[in-house]
Amino acid sequence: MQEGTMEELLGPSRRYFDSGVTRPYAFRHKQLKQLKKALIKYEKPLHQALYQDLKKSPEESWVTETGFVLSEINIALRRLRRWMKPVKVPTNLLNFPSSSFVLPEPVGVVLIIGAWNYPFQLLMAPLVGAIAAGNCVVLKPSEHAPATAAVIRELLNEFFPNQYIHFVEGEGAAVVPPLVKAFRFDHIFYTGNAQVGKLIYGMAAEQLIPVTLELGGKSPCIVEADANIKVAARRIAVTKFSNAGQMCIAPDYVLVHASKKDALIKALQANIRQFYSDDPATHENFGRIINTRQFDRLDSYLQQGTIIHGGRRNRDQLFIEPTLIEQLPADAGLLQEEIFGPILPILSFQTMQEAREIVLRHPHPLALYVFTGSWQKEKEWMTGIAFGGGCVNNTSWHATNPYLPFGGSGRSGIGAYHGRNSFDTFSHHKSILKTPAWFDPSMKYPPFKGKLWLFRWFVR
Repeated sequence: MQEGTMEELLGPSRRYFDSGVTRPYAFRHKQLKQLKKALIKYEKPLHQALYQDLKKSPEESWVTETGFVLSEINIALRRLRRWMKPVKVPTNLLNFPSSSFVLPEPVGVVLIIGAWNYPFQLLMAPLVGAIAAGNCVVLKPSEHAPATAAVIRELLNEFFPNQYIHFVEGEGAAVVPPLVKAFRFDHIFYTGNAQVGKLIYGMAAEQLIPVTLELGGKSPCIVEADANIKVAARRIAVTKFSNAGQMCIAPDYVLVHASKKDALIKALQANIRQFYSDDPATHENFGRIINTRQFDRLDSYLQQGTIIHGGRRNRDQLFIEPTLIEQLPADAGLLQEEIFGPILPILSFQTMQEAREIVLRHPHPLALYVFTGSWQKEKEWMTGIAFGGGCVNNTSWHATNPYLPFGGSGRSGIGAYHGRNSFDTFSHHKSILKTPAWFDPSMKYPPFKGKLWLFRWFVR
């Protein structure tokens, strides 16, 4: 694409934002209601598309995709007026009798790039925050979930003007660089893998564009000796194998105390059978791998250790059974790369220090989970490791609480969103000092000779 063509394509979005139409509360509130109306109208087609792309059941699609976004919209509708209000802050003595406040304002025209594993939620949940904050938006869906992208395009075309929410499709490597190089966005929000995240970060840096990067990593799940094994197995299995394991915050591997390893494996096996039957290939609640490229990558992992449950696969159907695997060499790809599939390595440890050293081989995981009945162990894990977010005696469900910021740490991402945090991500928080004219002491003006003692007294 030529730069002039791209500027011409997105110029209307800049002019629409500069007109000021997106700033008032009434406009933002109306657009959020429009998005809610659109989501409700297109819920069934979206669920059908998600099944076509990933074989997600309507129930899973609602909980993790459409219902998730609906919850974000409802919170924004209820709290938008409060979010938009200036926040009064204290004023220091030097500026007496001024008042100080922070005023949130929209940043401008923003680019949101979604991912294929949750192709509706990961595109539309950030959109909620961008609308609430008063921006114009360019949306780039994943090309790997074409059925879902087609429904989103139809939804947006029906409910929103193109200069307000602009939908751009195509292969990311071909579309995103011309977008970023030819048009100066005011914020870029990307969800995906770290390799592409680095490229986007680099392109944004050339124009000093702020970014939010929602990446991934090796998210550990620690099961201590005092954990409730029955509960731990259920909660690990239900999230690890949701969406066929294609979730950035799914437990990437389990670190279980050696004394509980056999019990946990037996409990995990029982729960997998209970959730997905003895034949997951025919079960309505178990999804499929997104494409053959990802299938082949996951298939290669299955040669790296000893399979203790599952392992069946079918390339033509993009099916890989929920699989437990152990006895892995330290340099195995399963232990070095983010798995992003229904394969769960089981490792054991004797001491917390041993487990900690394994976790720190891949610093800054996106998520960390610990199962324990000990407040002391909980505290040591929660405060002793840097990670994006996590759970105690649960896995992945922290992402469903819109009052918790969701984001990475270090290598697993930059910035956070969900609920109020989405509004803040797409806002500039403007600092303002308001000073009355009735009080104007001469001490603030030259000449300053002999006033040093007074300045020292005020600036304490």
